[in-house]
Amino acid sequence: MRVNDQIDTSPVRLIDEDGNQIGIVPLNKAFEVTLETGLDLVEVSPNAKPPVCRIMNYGKFRYELSKKAKQAKKHRHVSQVKEIKLRSEISDHDFNFKIRHAIEFLKRGDKVKFTLVFKGREILHKDIGEAVLKRVMESIEDYATVEIPMRLEGNNFTMVLMSKRSDDD
Repeated sequence: MRVNDQIDTSPVRLIDEDGNQIGIVPLNKAFEVTLETGLDLVEVSPNAKPPVCRIMNYGKFRYELSKKAKQAKKHRHVSQVKEIKLRSEISDHDFNFKIRHAIEFLKRGDKVKFTLVFKGREILHKDIGEAVLKRVMESIEDYATVEIPMRLEGNNFTMVLMSKRSDDD
């Protein structure tokens, strides 16, 4: 935004500090009005014909803009991918524990990557690994949808789930 002496286009449409439109005035007349009020002349719409200038306290205006930007940044949630590792021979307690954590992550809006690790000769029984990941999907189908379906990467089965967003959240 151009302020005070940076403005060089004449005439301008002038708006006072209360938001009332004064009208189309020459630039030197606009400067006289701002000197009387002790505020700044700010060009708010340079592409309009004629350009729109407003009388305001520019320092206060910039401060308010920075406050709004900080507030918007504060309420933004950056989604992360949380990884949960499983084994094909997982006990019920461990399975339920990991599912609870996955549900917490999904409720926060994070994505969850399940990695089922095969060690040694366990890779020969891929059907057991698939069954574990299907059990995971059945356990948290109310909270998640599949973003990347189950696939074999080396000695690992991976699957990425994302949160189901409902309107009442």
